Amino acid sequence: MSQRIKIKALLESEQTGIDIKINGWVRAFRQNRFIALNDGSTNNNIQIVVDFENTDPNLLKRITVGAAISVTGELIASLGKGQKVEIVAKDIEILGDCDPEKYPLQLKNRPSLEFLREIAHLRFRTNTFGAIFRVRNSLAFAVHQFFQERGFIYLHTPIITASDAEGAGETFHVTNFDLANPPKTESGEIDFSQDFFAKATNLTVSGQLEGELGAMALSDIYTFGPTFRAENSNTTRHLAEFWMIEPEVAFNDLNDNMDLAEDMLKYVIKYALDKNAEDIEFLTQRLTEEEKQKPQNERSEMSLLEKLQFCLDNDFERLTYTEAIDILKESTPNKKKKFQYPVEGWGTDLQSEHERYLVEKHFKKPVILTDYPKEIKAFYMRQNEPDANGRETVRAMDILFPGIGEIVGGSQREERLEKLEQRMDEMGIPKDELWWYLDTRRFGACPHAGFGLGFERLVLFVTGMGNIRDVIPFPRYPKNAEF
Repeated sequence: MSQRIKIKALLESEQTGIDIKINGWVRAFRQNRFIALNDGSTNNNIQIVVDFENTDPNLLKRITVGAAISVTGELIASLGKGQKVEIVAKDIEILGDCDPEKYPLQLKNRPSLEFLREIAHLRFRTNTFGAIFRVRNSLAFAVHQFFQERGFIYLHTPIITASDAEGAGETFHVTNFDLANPPKTESGEIDFSQDFFAKATNLTVSGQLEGELGAMALSDIYTFGPTFRAENSNTTRHLAEFWMIEPEVAFNDLNDNMDLAEDMLKYVIKYALDKNAEDIEFLTQRLTEEEKQKPQNERSEMSLLEKLQFCLDNDFERLTYTEAIDILKESTPNKKKKFQYPVEGWGTDLQSEHERYLVEKHFKKPVILTDYPKEIKAFYMRQNEPDANGRETVRAMDILFPGIGEIVGGSQREERLEKLEQRMDEMGIPKDELWWYLDTRRFGACPHAGFGLGFERLVLFVTGMGNIRDVIPFPRYPKNAEF
């Protein structure tokens, strides 16, 4: 097994006339003579030529779509169209049979994405999902490489925590109690002091707060791990379990934060374009075909490849929330009541349609919005001085991309203890539970900033897929924890 060569390497090689060993899964078997073999290293198959007249008929019957086989043979220049090389088989071994009557991925039918979600354990074997997960792999590697090249420390923040970073309460509880009969206090409430951690705990919704603790000693840190939200959202943009990238940088202000986020997005997109050119070309063609089924007014003006290049070629436009509201209020769609959510004035929480208008129609480049109203943002964001109209804002930033809207959210953090405590009181966030977080403001506080990037949102954008459940191997969402 260790002698095998991957198909991607073979197809990129200029060598011929050599004996090689290759393993993979059968994609097609034509005329009892030509096997299309794939091993997942690329969407491209390699053709195996079988001397069927001198091959055991029982072996030929077992070469079915989905079967795992090992082939030893000679790599030769191919005379057929669409391939440079092929293998003339000398020996074929069946490693794993596949019953064609039961195997759901047959050439004669093209399964829908909905059906493939039901068989997520097998969907990796399709060209679409092979391409998606190779791109996902490259993006994950590029994230680490970007931060490591810049001297960041990769910090593993806890998955089980007693804090709810956003204060939204949408958490999954962690307990080892018998749920049918948990211990109670004298007042009849659940007695968490008897639980495993002696307090109420949950799966993390963000590593940010713990990340800030690391940044207050290590200066530049990032987290990249699973996070969990118990939102009952059955949408194409929400998951209950997803991965988050969250850098925190001591001594950075909001401008530094924007620079870091823009640099990171451009870096990882370029890496995927360079590393996965074939996969992205395939996904571009796939999306183009899919778009043809939509009404003209719903089709994207850019292909997937153009959309990715668009983000690399343009400096991101930076403007304040207040400036954005003025643009949206005066926009044609708003005046003609074309927005599903009309923009009536300052304080409006922007929707995806507003964000996409700014990116795709008004500026025609990625956009970074800053300085949002204090009332619609989290407690830890640094407060600005009220403007001339007495409006209170915070040093927040959101990065908006074409076709997707918000892809990054971040802020300069509030380092002033009094301001932070005051905001926590206003929002009903118990200070005694976050005593450790407040300590970073008591002992050597400094300006610092960070952001969060939902990794699946990034993969969704780079692959051009329409549903976030298709860019994570085994999606978790309401009423589903299969596989």
